[in-house]
Amino acid sequence: MVINAVDFIKVDHVDKIFPLPNGDRYIALKGIELKIQQGEFISLIGHSGCGKSTLLNMISGLDQPTFGGVVMEGREIQGPGPDRMVVFQNYSLLPWLTVRQNIALAVNRVFKNRPKAERQSIVDEHIELVGLKRAANRRPGELSGGMKQRVAIARALAIRPKVLLLDEPFGALDALTRGNLQEKLMEIVQEKHITCVMVTHDVDEALLLSDRVVMLTTGPEAHIGQILEVPIPRPRQRLEVVNHPDYYHLRHDIVYFLNQQKRVKKVGQISHTPTVTSQPEKTTIDVGILPLNDTAPFIVAQELGLFKKHGLEQVNLIKHDSWQAIAEGIMAGELDAAQMVAGMPIALTVGLQNKVSVPIVSSMVLSRNGNAITLSQEFLNAGIKTPQDLKKYLATQPDRILTFGVVYPASMENLLLRYWLASGGIDPDQDVTLTTLSPSEMVENLQSGAIDGFCVGDPWNSQAVYEGLGYVVATDLDIWAGHPEKVLGVREDWVAANPKTHIALVKALLEACAYCDDQRHRAEIIEMLAQSNLQLDPQVAAAGFSATFNYGDGRPPEKLLRFHQFHNDQSNCPARGEGLWLLTQLARWGYIPFPKNWVEITERVRRPDLYGEACRQLQWPDMQGEHQSFKLMDGMVFTADDPVGYIKRFNIHREFRTSEISLTESISS
Repeated sequence: MVINAVDFIKVDHVDKIFPLPNGDRYIALKGIELKIQQGEFISLIGHSGCGKSTLLNMISGLDQPTFGGVVMEGREIQGPGPDRMVVFQNYSLLPWLTVRQNIALAVNRVFKNRPKAERQSIVDEHIELVGLKRAANRRPGELSGGMKQRVAIARALAIRPKVLLLDEPFGALDALTRGNLQEKLMEIVQEKHITCVMVTHDVDEALLLSDRVVMLTTGPEAHIGQILEVPIPRPRQRLEVVNHPDYYHLRHDIVYFLNQQKRVKKVGQISHTPTVTSQPEKTTIDVGILPLNDTAPFIVAQELGLFKKHGLEQVNLIKHDSWQAIAEGIMAGELDAAQMVAGMPIALTVGLQNKVSVPIVSSMVLSRNGNAITLSQEFLNAGIKTPQDLKKYLATQPDRILTFGVVYPASMENLLLRYWLASGGIDPDQDVTLTTLSPSEMVENLQSGAIDGFCVGDPWNSQAVYEGLGYVVATDLDIWAGHPEKVLGVREDWVAANPKTHIALVKALLEACAYCDDQRHRAEIIEMLAQSNLQLDPQVAAAGFSATFNYGDGRPPEKLLRFHQFHNDQSNCPARGEGLWLLTQLARWGYIPFPKNWVEITERVRRPDLYGEACRQLQWPDMQGEHQSFKLMDGMVFTADDPVGYIKRFNIHREFRTSEISLTESISS
């Protein structure tokens, strides 16, 4: 039972790395973030070797994180202490001591300043608590396995710890003994209000005992893949738990997660490039780009020689007119890599466009923000500043259907425009029409009256303002500041065949992104963009990039430092939680059923492990950004633990179903 909803224990961005004999290293755990409330019972579950016991040892203080830390009651855990006691699977009893003496050993050590009679009373109390009064004077060799484990539990509880840490405590016991001890543990924990963290392989045990089940992915670089709330009331009885209406649904979710991890391990994992830099497999590659301000990292990497610095002798930046053309080039194998809108890698992986799955790896975010919603000048005259204003306007124009331009179904431009409209009560599929156009077509279609507005990346919003055709009603800083905008996309099979080339490309672009986010370089970068084959007007492209941003609505132009964000605040890390948000929105608008195997999809597409490898080769910190929980303009918080519930909380969404989405198996390296 949770007695105080505070962060009693906080596992804060913990990494655990073990050195290997050959001088390399094994990253066991990566980016572990977990908050545990006082009185909560947490189970850690996952396949063997995923780091469950390692994480438990760091909470106990028996081991230390390589990076990050574990904090309990506001203090970092530096070593073992009597406030945290561990119960191991192998009992860890001294064979020459009796039950009473084994327990007394701990009590006398911790409570050495208390009177002898009081210490004896504590020992007797806990012997009786676990039902071993008649065996108090027996040695471990005279006890059954279940009795030995009772002694271990009594010894742990006798020093009255705040936290009980259990490392598969019942794994070696027969079913009947295990069941009896589980029930006894529940009684004790309930009565004493003890915080518990338990490692287990047993799904039914986790559901019986836990308030939350924390599921770890398969290593290397294991992380928390999903956290499952167990809404079964306490006190619990085994039969009542099994008969609870949520029990088999919860059990299925855990088993399904573990099965997904087997599939990801089999087909989705790409071997990391060795940390010793070596020659890329391919030194000439073709990369698809579009003429936009946030194409800057590619142009900078080319102009500053960063591609060649990392062994890529010739990188052909091939300009495309539309995101659909980019998608087709990647699917056909005509492009080695591409600048992509944030949702494209997931869209191609699940087969959004043509129902054929082409798994795509996204190992870095190239840019964040940079979009805006621009409306025709007509709506400025009508006083429209919010989606609620637009809703009222539509009510006065019952015979008129407004049309807005978007660039690609799985783009942030489409999803953010839909989010903005729906937040004002406008159904983007019924109350208005959305049409797909290339970014460069937006302004001319607005001028001709073919569309009434659009959502696109700059410079095209600034172009419409510059020509007096429209005004910016909202930037993405108003809708979701810091969202992923453009990402690097590469076919999974290509990465498997060319891992060194891929890491070299990521390293060059990471250095370019860092260069782009130094405001002192922005004017120089505008000149690079103007002189490239992108053919961008430097005066227009500078707006919001190196110069002030003009909304075109009468407000004074202002400096928007985060409007184009390329590197700062861990911008380049492809957080899996953001990928999951993209899946929720694709399901919300009926593009796909919500995938039951969403963990498998996000694990294969969003690859912070490969991003981290590139950072380490650059000798940069590979910290991951906090993008698992965030909120958009309407204040609704997204968390990665309940994606279906998140979709259902929206007033406007399509009827959707959950279904496993079949993914193509990639060619193994």
